[in-house]
Amino acid sequence: MSALNLDDFSDLIERPDSGVRRDAEDRRERLAVAPGTLGRLDELGEWLAAAQGAVPVRPVERAKVVLFAGDHGVASLDVSAREAGSAYRLVRAALDGESPVAVLARRLGVPVRIVDAGLDCDPALLPDEVVRHRVRRGSGRIDVEDALTPEEAEAAVRLGMAIADEEADSGTDLVVLGDLSVGGTTVAATLVAALCGTDASVVTGRGGAHIDDLAWMRKCAAVRDSLRRARPVLGDQLELLAAVGGADLAAATGFLLQCAVRRTPVILDGVVSAACALVAQRAAFRAPDWWLAGHASGEPAQAKALDRMALNPLIDQGVTVGEGTGALLALPLVQAAAALAAELPVREEAAEDAEDIKDVAAEAGGADGAGSADAMG
Repeated sequence: MSALNLDDFSDLIERPDSGVRRDAEDRRERLAVAPGTLGRLDELGEWLAAAQGAVPVRPVERAKVVLFAGDHGVASLDVSAREAGSAYRLVRAALDGESPVAVLARRLGVPVRIVDAGLDCDPALLPDEVVRHRVRRGSGRIDVEDALTPEEAEAAVRLGMAIADEEADSGTDLVVLGDLSVGGTTVAATLVAALCGTDASVVTGRGGAHIDDLAWMRKCAAVRDSLRRARPVLGDQLELLAAVGGADLAAATGFLLQCAVRRTPVILDGVVSAACALVAQRAAFRAPDWWLAGHASGEPAQAKALDRMALNPLIDQGVTVGEGTGALLALPLVQAAAALAAELPVREEAAEDAEDIKDVAAEAGGADGAGSADAMG
């Protein structure tokens, strides 16, 4: 296996088709509903058309939720409302259809795929299709040690890339990306603080299951100590993920980059997916053009990361549960934007103008042909 350099993605990722986007904007101008009256839905439809390379835009019919799961050693510092090493319970609830994301996915008819990148549990507790990709059992305590070895970090990124390829090859036309983790928001805050050059207190939030003030102070201290370990390796994204990331975050980063290569749109969920996106942007500056921010989670690190990537959340419902739930709530908006862009009728006068243009072009072509024939005669 050749050494992986995330900077290589910069040459592999192209932006969504700008010519198609202009065509989509032109079509929008000719619709019976006045421009601007649908608000951000217009922009969403045009973005999706560019991502698909199609006007009118095609409906989003094969969306999928992809959740990367992992435990983080830093959770042992009591920085989370959940017990360290208990992420497998989140996975079990999702598999049993008892978590918020599972309920919404069932209602929306969207399949959920869970990938165990670094859970700290006996593999026998979960189905083989979930655990068979595991890179390692849990990730290191990032305030005092590396989360991963360099080899594990590369393996995790390649895992994410492989999952992205599998989804693209199977026909998935949009991905809702989330995580199932314990300690993940502490790791995400560290990555965002390192990449944005901010202090721990600026990016440290209360987590998905809110923590009290004492736990928040412990979390700030953990992020502060982890930042000292992150700053020396900021020049290499893979080293950064090994030092203060984790198997699930490294896999999600590789997934995001490869989705952009494969031209697969992604809706980001909360702070963990935003942090992975920020790492991916550092490697390939065009990659964020393939992503949407699903919702505002209230985590300061998410807001900081999205601002850095110029991504504006689609909804803000105060959802903090994580697990892809907020991003999945935004999916119907994207589907609605596609339907409106494709199915609203074109104004009659606009259609007539288009026909007149066709007729003039045809006549001009006929006249040119006759002139050429006369010249030949």
